[in-house]
This record gives sequence, structure tokens and C-alpha cells, in this order.
Amino acid sequence: MNVKMKDLSGKVVMITGASAGIGRATARAFAKHGAHIGLLARGRDGLEAAKNEVEQLGGRGLVLPADVSDATAVDAAASQLEREFGQIDIWVNDAMATVFSPVVKITPEEFLRVTQVTYLGYVWGTQAALKRMLGRNRGIIIQVGSALGYRGIPLQSAYCASKFAIRGFCDALRAELIHDKKKIRVCIVEMPAVNTPQFSWVRSRLPKKAQPVPPIFEPEIAADAIVFAATHKRREVYVGFPTVKAILANKIAPSLVDYYLGRTGYKSQQTSEPENPNRPNNLFEPVAGDFGAHGDFDRRARTFSLQLWLDKHRNWLRAGALVFALFGSAAVIASKPVFFTRKFRLLPR
Repeated sequence: MNVKMKDLSGKVVMITGASAGIGRATARAFAKHGAHIGLLARGRDGLEAAKNEVEQLGGRGLVLPADVSDATAVDAAASQLEREFGQIDIWVNDAMATVFSPVVKITPEEFLRVTQVTYLGYVWGTQAALKRMLGRNRGIIIQVGSALGYRGIPLQSAYCASKFAIRGFCDALRAELIHDKKKIRVCIVEMPAVNTPQFSWVRSRLPKKAQPVPPIFEPEIAADAIVFAATHKRREVYVGFPTVKAILANKIAPSLVDYYLGRTGYKSQQTSEPENPNRPNNLFEPVAGDFGAHGDFDRRARTFSLQLWLDKHRNWLRAGALVFALFGSAAVIASKPVFFTRKFRLLPR
């Protein structure tokens, strides 16, 4: 039972953070459908490698080196993409930065930088997309969110705050689009822990190497959800049961979750290997090299999400449940004809 996928061949897609991780996997996923893709990030090595992959998979790629914290640069990249490939149909905001550190040890400059990239980078990208989509009254904007946009965890306060901010920003934007009777769609895809290279280059003050909180999923699952969001009318898409559980648990018993994370949140975000405090990090400058889509956790990462499969097929499942209920009701009624015949018999035996 397959989900019907709308034709993406020739569609123009901008992806920020396209040089690695989820953005890189998403570029590959759109390329398989023949899309024309603007690849925006700071690191040229990763962008050039992403472009080669996109073209090998049947798409077209355009390298757009830019820092998403620079609104002017993002807008210029959007203009260049439209000059080369035509009008932008889909915009995916994915670029991010973070610092693994207790709150009291994060500097003002670090808090500012994470906010500029992980929150304001989405704002500038969205504004660049809207500038081009509003007049046409069409287009899709996808924000790569996180379960951490609903539930903050220790050691990632700046990142969590930025993901929370994205949801508030999108709520306001959706209401404005409804008021203006615009047909532009905005969808947030809420992610679980994903095996991306960020843990190799992230700025960290932890004694051990940082890791995504298990269970971990491969970036191709995230990319699949993003492509699905681009072709189906959804306000939000949750990826993985851990995302669903985190969101629901925080709504039902937030104080209990506070306590649980206070006891487990430090250890669950660190491996057993010591961190090298002098290694390069990408907070203010990109780290040289091509890191691809995957991080160091392939052996532990899941390649399938049952929750996402169920979500993608929910219309079929609802239809099946309705048919089952109707047949079940009919079977119950059919199993009791004698009762009704005897009770309401008009003729004698």
C-alpha cells in the first residue's frame, strides 16, 4: 500500500543546510524525483559533493554558499536560484547550530550565534520564500523542527529555545496567510534524534563525546518525511514514536519529565569516549571537508520508522477501520435475526 506521491520532476526546491546531515539526505530524496535544487550552506566542500550526488540521482543542483544568519545573503541566493532554475516551488529550512553546554557556561556570543542560525535563519529563509511566493499565491515552506521544540532538554538550551521559537513564528505566519487568503502552505516536520555529522563538529563543553539521545534514526527517514510534507497537506508531521512520546509526556506530566531528564539527560547525550576540547567546531566557521549525510552512529541507528509509516498511511488506515466497523456491525445484526423475528412475529406459529 503506497502513498501517492505528486510529481516533483522539474520542481524548484531550496534547501538550507544542504551540505550535510538531514539537508544532504533531503537533497538526495528530492533529486530522485527529478527536482531542481538550490543547495545553500556555508561549507563549499559539502555543497559541491551534494551537487554531484543530486545530478547523479537525476536532479539538477546549484551550489549557493551562504550563511543563513545573513538575511541579505539568503535573499540573494534565492534570486540566483530563480535566475538559474525558475520560480521556487518548495523551500526547506534546515540549517542549524548548537552548543552542548550547561546554561551557565554558554557565552552571550554563543547564545546569539545559535539563535541567529537556528531561529533567525529560518525567519530569513521564510521571508525570502514569501517575497517570491506571495505574488504567485502558491508555494510550500517546510521547517525542519524537532521534538525539542516541544520539550527542552539539558545541555542544549540555546538550540531548544530556537526550536520553540520556530513554532511560535509559524503559528503567527499561518494565521496571517489565512487572513490574506493566501494558498501558501507552511509545515513543520518534528524530528527525533538523527544520526547526522553534527556531533563530530558541534561546539561542546561536555567531558565525553556528544551523541543523539537514543533511539537514533537515519537521516533518510527524516528526508522521507520532508518530501512527504512537500506533497501532502499537513500542518505538522511527527517522525518516530520518540517524538510523539516526548510531546505527549510533556503535555501530560511536564514536572515528571523535568525530573526524569534531570536524572538521565546528561548521560544519554554522551558516549563513553572522551571529548577533544581542541578539535575544530563549526559554530562560527564551517569545518573543512565533506561530511555527507550520516554521522558515526550507523550501527545503532534505525532505518525504518513504524510511526512515520502509519502517519503517512493514516487515510488508508482510517478507511480500513471504517470498513471493518461497518462489516462488524452488519455481522452483529445478521447474527440475531431469530431474536427479532420471534419478538415481533405477526403471524402465529
